[in-house]
Amino acid sequence: MEDEILSRILKAAGDTTRRRILTLLVQEGPLRVTGLAAHFDMSLNSVSKHIKVLEEAGLVTRRTLGREHFIAAELDPLKHTQRWFGQLKSIWELRLSALDQLLASEEKDHEPTRNDQGPRTDRKPHDRRPA
Repeated sequence: MEDEILSRILKAAGDTTRRRILTLLVQEGPLRVTGLAAHFDMSLNSVSKHIKVLEEAGLVTRRTLGREHFIAAELDPLKHTQRWFGQLKSIWELRLSALDQLLASEEKDHEPTRNDQGPRTDRKPHDRRPA
């Protein structure tokens, strides 16, 4: 069930027009459908279809007063996306931590020892004894 909700939310938010509708509603508060449509270069019917997708995802609510339909943003469902992104972040943090540990281990394994430091430079040029 959680996956279905998350999929509906991501699908709804995946469209630029629907994100713009949500942004307008958050910034300006509830608006009439006709007021929302005035912000877009598309038909009232097209805007209504976008609103319907947002409603199905639970991202907007509709209140009807007489013949007027007011649309309001409903951000509570975004907790599903926050939870999912939080899980992804935790996974990546674990993977990056493991990578840090691996790199630190590799660096430690490749630290030069006395024999790996190359020829000695503290000898005089005429002193040609093997190191």
